[in-house]
Amino acid sequence: MSDVKSTITSGKAILGIEFGSTRIKAVLIGEDNAPIASGSHEWENQLVDNIWTYSLDAIWSGLQDAYTQMTKDVKNQYGVEVEKLGGLGFSAMMHGYMVFDEKDELLVPFRTWRNTITGPASEELTKLFNFHIPQRWSIAHLYQAVLNGEEHVPQIKFQTTLEGYIHWKLTGEKVLGIGEASGMFPVDMNTKDYNQTMVEQFDNLIADRNFTWKLRDILPKVLVAGENAGTLTAEGAKLLDVSGKLQAGVPVCPPEGDAGTGMVATNSVKVRTGNVSAGTSVFGMVVLEKDLSKAYEEIDLVTTPTGYPVAMAHCNNCTSDLNAWVSLFKEFAQAFGMEVDMNKLFGTLYNKALEGDPECGGLLAYNYFSGEHITGFDEGRPLFVRTPESKFNLANFMRVHLFASLSVLKTGLDILFKQENVKADKIYGHGGLFKTKGVGQGILAAALNTPVSVMETAGEGGAWGIALLASYMVNKEEGETLDDFLVDKVFHGDTGTEMKPNPEDVKGFDEYLKRYTSGLAIEKAAVEAMK
Repeated sequence: MSDVKSTITSGKAILGIEFGSTRIKAVLIGEDNAPIASGSHEWENQLVDNIWTYSLDAIWSGLQDAYTQMTKDVKNQYGVEVEKLGGLGFSAMMHGYMVFDEKDELLVPFRTWRNTITGPASEELTKLFNFHIPQRWSIAHLYQAVLNGEEHVPQIKFQTTLEGYIHWKLTGEKVLGIGEASGMFPVDMNTKDYNQTMVEQFDNLIADRNFTWKLRDILPKVLVAGENAGTLTAEGAKLLDVSGKLQAGVPVCPPEGDAGTGMVATNSVKVRTGNVSAGTSVFGMVVLEKDLSKAYEEIDLVTTPTGYPVAMAHCNNCTSDLNAWVSLFKEFAQAFGMEVDMNKLFGTLYNKALEGDPECGGLLAYNYFSGEHITGFDEGRPLFVRTPESKFNLANFMRVHLFASLSVLKTGLDILFKQENVKADKIYGHGGLFKTKGVGQGILAAALNTPVSVMETAGEGGAWGIALLASYMVNKEEGETLDDFLVDKVFHGDTGTEMKPNPEDVKGFDEYLKRYTSGLAIEKAAVEAMK
């Protein structure tokens, strides 16, 4: 306790803050890189004029509340105030579209990764670059705005992502970590910068529009893990800490996306390691030994925070529908006058799924709150279907919704493992789906037919990951790689708890997936019928 107190009061503690889809989390770490305090703020995206967005007010009030909750946790646990920090880092959901004019004003409401409104741009750029450009990537949003003839495009002076925006406002620096930058625009693994050939192709593509900007004029500078990305300004300190106690001058690491922070938080930045982050959305990533044989529409190529190539299968939908059903059970319990502990409710219902039939007893579910490019949907309708003969009970009901949360991911990752013969020595799971021990982990192992490990820190997620990147920047020794830093100074040989796939569950998931694939026609009909 006294060690932690002195770490905080002497300004050696390091803070990481991540903007997730439903929660903004702040994690404070000590000199051993373990979490010592945290705070969070719940928030939700809004569908405004058919655009998924978060308002600037929601962004700033959420950031300030998460920080305040962290300081309250410090005060409650250790009886001291947070006045100085040793390092700081910001992370957020990748991709999306935030553009600003010469007065640094936001030109159009923030368009998040969740929007599937850039189909024509995505298709045209993929052909132009011979490189898959997903709909949610920032460059697809920019080019779609160009194609739409949107009035704001000629006025753009700066384009960034959510954590790039926060970092800029708190430090004055227009930069991004390479992992996040690689989800704005393709990067060159050799130069650790945007791919210059593709930059020129894009500039040529829009040359006849006569904009005053070229692509490099408006994109943030690319930095790799360990590089200094500026310091917290006096204005930034006031924006972050409304109490005014936090001192300026804190070194800030390159802002990274949730993919990069997930890799760091699971110690999977090395070649042949992979991880699955499962929350509101789900993505699986494997660090590649070599390039894929060709471009796949279902697979995105991004990088680790140090610039190594990573193959990613990203799905827009994971636990939103599952959470909605759990909330319904909460309502049911409350109607009977019961007090409901949500952690206990989730744990009970998740564990019930383990009692279900391997292939879910003939039930079928789609968790599509929004579209899924891997299965060919621009929009979605959450859907539960059964036949009169299906075995409809609580165990199968929970099991099918857990299966549904990973079905699209399996479709994408099967390309890597089965078609490209990509090797992963270990897959780590992290995020909300893995909080109930052994349930999400076992189902993921069955889906991928690969051992899955979960660490005790899996629930800390990306906020801890970005804190570790800030710690690496501040504390690394000369020549020390991020891999070495994580192994030697963070995980100390801890590889988590491993679950091997249960052959019966593997067979059950494969059987269920055939039903799921055939049933996509039902989902298509639901989208058409329920406008």
